[in-house]
Amino acid sequence: MSLETVNPQQRFQEFFKKEKYRQRIAQLSISGKNSLTIDFEELYGFDQALAEQLLAKPEEYLKSAAEGAKDQLRIEDVEYSEKIEKLVVRVVKLLGKEQLRRLGSRNMSKLVMVEGIVVRATPVRPMVQVAAFKCKRCGTVNHIDQTGQFLKAPAICMLVDCGKDGPFEFSQEESTFIDSQDLRLQEKPEDLPPGQLPRVLACKLIGDEIVDVARPGDHVSIVGIVRAFAPSLMGMGKLRTFILQLDANSTEVLGKEPETSPPTPEEEAQIRELSKDPMVHKKIMSSIAPSIFGNEHLKEAVMYLLFGGVSRNLPDVNIRGEMNALIIGDPGTAKSQMLQYVSRLAPRGLYTSGRGTTAAGLTAAVVREKGGSMSLEAGALVLADKGIACIDEMDKMRPEDRVAIHEAMEQHTVSVAKGGIVATLNARTAVLAAANPSLGRYEPNRTVAENISLPVTILSRFDLIFVLRDVPNKEADGKMSRHILEMHKRGLSPVEVQVDSELLRKYISYAKGVKPELSEEALNRLSDFYLAMRSASESEGSPVAITARQLESLVRVSEARARVALRPTVTAEDAEAAIAIMKRSLEEVGIDMSSFKVDIDLIMTGRPKSIRDRLGIVLSTIMDMERVTGIVERDILVNELETKHKIPRSEIERMIGQLLREGTIYEPREGCLKKT
Repeated sequence: MSLETVNPQQRFQEFFKKEKYRQRIAQLSISGKNSLTIDFEELYGFDQALAEQLLAKPEEYLKSAAEGAKDQLRIEDVEYSEKIEKLVVRVVKLLGKEQLRRLGSRNMSKLVMVEGIVVRATPVRPMVQVAAFKCKRCGTVNHIDQTGQFLKAPAICMLVDCGKDGPFEFSQEESTFIDSQDLRLQEKPEDLPPGQLPRVLACKLIGDEIVDVARPGDHVSIVGIVRAFAPSLMGMGKLRTFILQLDANSTEVLGKEPETSPPTPEEEAQIRELSKDPMVHKKIMSSIAPSIFGNEHLKEAVMYLLFGGVSRNLPDVNIRGEMNALIIGDPGTAKSQMLQYVSRLAPRGLYTSGRGTTAAGLTAAVVREKGGSMSLEAGALVLADKGIACIDEMDKMRPEDRVAIHEAMEQHTVSVAKGGIVATLNARTAVLAAANPSLGRYEPNRTVAENISLPVTILSRFDLIFVLRDVPNKEADGKMSRHILEMHKRGLSPVEVQVDSELLRKYISYAKGVKPELSEEALNRLSDFYLAMRSASESEGSPVAITARQLESLVRVSEARARVALRPTVTAEDAEAAIAIMKRSLEEVGIDMSSFKVDIDLIMTGRPKSIRDRLGIVLSTIMDMERVTGIVERDILVNELETKHKIPRSEIERMIGQLLREGTIYEPREGCLKKT
């Protein structure tokens, strides 16, 4: 039976008589939609020849399908079929996807499916479908169907008595419009052949159901008809080489978006079962980057970071719930591997590396469009909104670019004021950053600020800071070498994974719905710890150990720990675990080497209190001597400090050098000092 004898419209109507599609058609009037989605696989199973014709001649066969669906709608719901002018049939899940870079002349006017990442999306704009032109001579309204890029006016008036060629006036009220949007689709990094740059394809979306489905950063699969249009040169006519464009028929978001794929009932049962396990924290920790050996405390911190605390929006201030963590480590301690893993696992994870990252790329760039208007393009921190941004090699970033992260880390917004655009974008992002020590290796006898070339303003915004030191240790090295060699030998991780990454991702997005509250015991634990650390700083001259920022960090960590077990309240045990990991983080960075007390000033101001006190002594001595002699001789100053304040000579020289570098004092002439 050849396809010519069979009316494709009737075949499509028979296909729509299937129970599944009859239900879908009956539901159209309830949802008020005018489009029907069909699975290509089912159509192929129903009638192979029809499906192949649909791919080869999508224009006419999509029309037949729409008419077939309309016929079926008349049977199901007469009123609604008269109300809507035309039904659109959208096709999803074609049998094979076409690679973006393989699209060419052989695909023109064919139906294809391509996958890629949305890199830019224009705002939704109305587009004329049927334009109404009013003849100014006789007042007749002419309706003209519009195709192509430009608005076409009628050649002559339709009224037989008139028949003149205008003039015509466009009437907006009587024309019909439809929403349209343009996307730029870029190849996925995993599909790239070695050494190639990713290609871009322009897609045009028309129809209320498919516009605004995909946002920049999403992975999408788009089914559409490949078109080509000839660009024209001013006054020269059209060019011979055409540009490909995809007229989208349907879009599906495949991305790592947690909203797109809620767990199935079976998975939800698994998640609930897992959360009741008393060892749930251990299980999830061991499932985070199982191929990386050791670093348990770091994996624990990453677990808290993935789950996050609870954000509080008070009338006057917003308190962030997302945590920020910094890893400083010697080379070869698997920092970058950890970051790459987290960016793949997190529901909206992004990985960027220091040197090639600019302020505009992290926050938002103002770009000039074709028409000359300015528009905003979202950067990494905005794309990772409600997700995790992993920034590697943070110390290698240019200082002017690093400043851009400040606001996003504490206020969770990105503000832009450039080129006539003043905007504040949301960036509710947890930041996981890695940095190398400035001298190549971490020197335990120098302060954190001296070890890392990061400004203090950024250090104080991290909730947890970990130092990974590569210290030879026979037992640990033996275990690690076994682990790595086993992995190479078997090609698998030697550690048994308790929770696979797909379930873990769903677990995380499921847990975000839990909003744990502090119980009385947990509140008391945290309060006791905070007060104990503060009271240690009461005595005159002792360093400040902890500030309110750390207290908020403790609350966030304990909420995240409760969330891992899907508990609605934060228990004393959670508070204890938070205190333990906070102590660990403070000890790794905040021990003041001269007094062996925890000193938060190291992170907040970049130098321990003992050194600040001594610098104060040096300054006050200079000022006292200045009052007497007007100018201070260096040798007399050194002698004075050595005899009176018992500060060693080498230390004095170092401090004078530091004050000179900072510009607090200056040398008017050789061997003389003066305060600026």
